[in-house]
Amino acid sequence: MTYVVTDACIKCKYMDCVEVCPVDCFYEGENMLVINPSECIDCGVCEPECPAEAILPDTESGLEQWMELNTKYSAEWPNLTSKKDSPEDADEYKGVEGKFEKFFSPEPGEGD
Repeated sequence: MTYVVTDACIKCKYMDCVEVCPVDCFYEGENMLVINPSECIDCGVCEPECPAEAILPDTESGLEQWMELNTKYSAEWPNLTSKKDSPEDADEYKGVEGKFEKFFSPEPGEGD
């Protein structure tokens, strides 16, 4: 089992999860984070830290798209090992439906 970041993270990118991750398996895109499933140790400490509830265990049904996205972009985006400031408008996007179709960006973030 591993954890995956879903579209609830898009344009929120709170990064509380990064601060608690013991193995630094988060990678930063322009407007969301992903988890490298090969590096994740399934500890689960990140899941309750996410204000957007964007992190889920891969054992939940319907997460295949997110497992693929996390795998792909964790290989392309830079590693993030410390929390940064969230976007100023993050709270405005929390809970918005259809964020992947509307806002996803494949561009990398800055990383550490």
